[in-house]
Amino acid sequence: MKINILTLFPKMFEGFITESIIARAIKAKLVEINIIDIRNFCLDKHKQADDIPFGGGSGMVIKIEPIFRALETVGGKVIYTSPQGRKLNQELVKELLLNEELTIIAGHYEGIDERVIENKVDMEISIGDFVLTGGELAAMVISDAIIRLVPNVIKKESYENDSFFNSLLDYPHYTRPAEYRGLKVPEILLSGHHKKINEWRLKESLKRTYLRRKDLLEKREFTKLEKRLLEEIKIELLKGKENEK
Repeated sequence: MKINILTLFPKMFEGFITESIIARAIKAKLVEINIIDIRNFCLDKHKQADDIPFGGGSGMVIKIEPIFRALETVGGKVIYTSPQGRKLNQELVKELLLNEELTIIAGHYEGIDERVIENKVDMEISIGDFVLTGGELAAMVISDAIIRLVPNVIKKESYENDSFFNSLLDYPHYTRPAEYRGLKVPEILLSGHHKKINEWRLKESLKRTYLRRKDLLEKREFTKLEKRLLEEIKIELLKGKENEK
């Protein structure tokens, strides 16, 4: 997969592409990431990529010309990071993964000239209902979420247990030591009984999702085991409330 990112601040991506899983994916040639400086496509001697908005107002707007020129050097679906866009979730991440090439425009200041959005952008994406200083962090979030699903970047069983992958939140994780200052790891995880461990983990995932994100369960098709575990959870929670009285 190839991801192009257009930005006014390319140095912000130095750590992103040189550390951890992303760096290994690039080194293994599983992913290609091109960080493109929008200012390199400005023709004036000052490399001015932004200007004051027509009609007045605060802030600056990234100009149409350098973005158009930059987009002419890349391909794929064009994404613009915007709080007005489609909300990023795991389903959208899997949808984006189907593209061989993506180009992400990281907005900044008051945004980009609307003519870019109207004529060049295929999709606007928001990573949440809040406003960032710029779209660089959002571009990293979108890229990271996609890259970890690229085949062979990480083990399949690792991301299949992630929160949201199967409309469930992740189960709790523990590691050594088994006891610390009186705080113990659940006994089932020390049993070596993999079938029971898997069932415990599934039940914990269902419980967390039921308590924290019940909306995710509305679109899930439950197996017989999941239905049974969910009923157990509801009964246990009901008993817990009764004991509190």
